[in-house]
Amino acid sequence: MGLIILVVVGAVLGWLGSILLRREDRGAILTMAGAGIVGALVASAVLGNANLLAGIGAYDLLWAVIGAVVAIGIADVARQRVAG
Repeated sequence: MGLIILVVVGAVLGWLGSILLRREDRGAILTMAGAGIVGALVASAVLGNANLLAGIGAYDLLWAVIGAVVAIGIADVARQRVAG
């Protein structure tokens, strides 16, 4: 159940990040959502202390949010460098 929560949190944060960064094309939204998912999963797995297939706690969710935000920022910088 925790894995599903982290995927949803990462995707929502990626979508919100694309709105805040004013990236409105479909590719940017999918890139940001993917980056959010990956960031949330990696940060929670590495820095959190929960089993991802079981429940997650508040600290694991906090690490997931921080990881998603960092991954979205990195994806945006990489996307800007490639674009021009």
